[in-house]
This record gives sequence, C-alpha cells and structure tokens, in this order.
Amino acid sequence: MRRRQLTLGLGAALATAATLPAWGDEDDGEFVILHARYGTEHSHVDVTGRLRELARQDRRFRLTNDLFGVDPEPGRTKTLRIFTRDRRGQERIFDFRERDWVDGAQFVGWGRGNWGESNWSGGWQGGGNSNGWGGDRHDDGQFTILYATYGASGRDVDVTDRLRELARRDQRMRLTNDLFGVDPYPGQTKILRIFARDRSGQERVFEYSEYGTIDGNQFVGWGRGDWGRGRGGPERNPGRPGSGRLVIESAGYGADGRWTDVTQALRAQVRGDRFETEVRNELFGFDPAPGRRKLLSVTYRIGYEPANTVRVREGDTLRLP
Repeated sequence: MRRRQLTLGLGAALATAATLPAWGDEDDGEFVILHARYGTEHSHVDVTGRLRELARQDRRFRLTNDLFGVDPEPGRTKTLRIFTRDRRGQERIFDFRERDWVDGAQFVGWGRGNWGESNWSGGWQGGGNSNGWGGDRHDDGQFTILYATYGASGRDVDVTDRLRELARRDQRMRLTNDLFGVDPYPGQTKILRIFARDRSGQERVFEYSEYGTIDGNQFVGWGRGDWGRGRGGPERNPGRPGSGRLVIESAGYGADGRWTDVTQALRAQVRGDRFETEVRNELFGFDPAPGRRKLLSVTYRIGYEPANTVRVREGDTLRLP
C-alpha cells in the first residue's frame, strides 16, 4: 500500500510538472548577455552578477537604484547597459533607462543566469569602442551639428557648449529655460535651433519649441559631444565647406507688440553669402500691424562667426552682411 501511494504521488507530481511551462522555453531569446553596467557615461559600475540574481528571480522587473543597491551618480538619470552577442556573433548593446521595465525574454538563458564574461574589458562603450555614449546605436545619425542657438524674435544666445554638455548626459531631454540657465526673452516661447550639415554637405536647421523634447538620435556623435567646436570663423576653419555662407538664425517683423516670426520666409529668399532687399509687407505676404510702420529684426551669422542682429524699418533696405 505504501509503495502504491508513493507511485501515485510521483505520478501526480509528474503530471503537475508536465502542465507547467519549462523555464527553458522562456529562455529561447536571440541574444547572449556578455556583461552589464549601470550608471552614466562618466560614472558606472559592473552589475553583471547582481543582474544574474535578478534574472533568476523574475523575468521582468522595473529598474531602480535600490534594485542594484547603488547610485553611481546622484541626481542623474542612470542607464542599465547590457552588452550582448546574437546567434551570428554580432555584438549589440541594449539600454534601459532608470524606472524603465526590463524584460529578459529576448536574452538566451535569462532565467538560468549562467551568462556573463568574467574578464570583460570593454568598459561603458563595449568592445574597446571609444566613440561615444552608445556606439553605433546612439551615434549613427545623419546630421553633424555645427552650432545651436536659443531664443525668440531675434533675442538669441549661443548654447552650443551647453547643448554639448547635455548631450553627453542624455540622448533625450525636455527643453526648458532651466536647461540652458537663461531666458533670452521672458514671456515669449523660445526656440532651440540646431544648425547641422548632412552627409552630402547640405546645411539644415532643426527647430525645437520650448517644452518640447529633443532626441539626439539623428545627429552624428550626439553622445560624444565633440561637435560644434569650429564656430570661430573661416580663419580658424580653413577649407571647411560653407565657412562663408550667410545663415538666418531668426527674424521677426511687426510693430507695437504685433510681431510675427518671418524666419522661414526670409531664409527662403537667401542665396549665397549676401542678401539685399527692400523691407515691405509684400516680402512676407501679410501686414502684421496695419497702419503702423513696421520693423524687421534679423539675427544672422556668416559661416561659423558669432551672430549679429540688425533692425531695419519698413521702406528701408536690408543688407546682409
């Protein structure tokens, strides 16, 4: 009787086990984990061992400092960076920002926790890559940043250096005055303008309104922050394409508080490195302040020289430079 009870018990256990999903079935991912680090570009720690423990406990968890028992850089948003290799031998980096959910379904052997290299030497960039914050994943953009300005209606400041600092910290950020530590025009919605060049040498301006979100993914070397250093004029940048080009940063037209942004309208008429025209309503296709003599305020620069602002009355001639 005792033998029969043991047999029945064993059979029931096997039957129950057969109805449970095998953990191996949940580990059929595409990527084998090599190493994991937690922190920022400037301060990060090896968390491979701790991540193994967490993986054995849960397939999915939310990323916090408490989870790893360390805050590598207080006050900064941290990133869990997981270095992996796919089935073809190609290496790939996965980034999870603080407070994101981490799901191990895509990693081979996640729940077994038998992955990770003990002799890892790649650092934050992985594989000895020193090209910036996220390797190909973050710096594979199409546009190289030349410089950046922040402001409204001709009251703009150069924020290239500050934007470079911010880019080294985060790929995405929300645009505020506090971010740049300046309010060039109180009461007005400011614009961040990023002047860039694509791979064919054509220049382009990207505009981001105050409180909008900036994503550096489209810019080459965003996380490295080694762009926008050559703004000192042609003499410091011999032979650089477009060094003498006229660039309209911003333009406003109006009178008595009735101002309209005419930046795009003016840019569309610029050809080459000089511009001359009579200031009149027909130039923009409307009259922002009927019955009043308007003023056109234009902030411009030549190549990589510092910006200048000129103001010309309606009926007079605008000449740039």
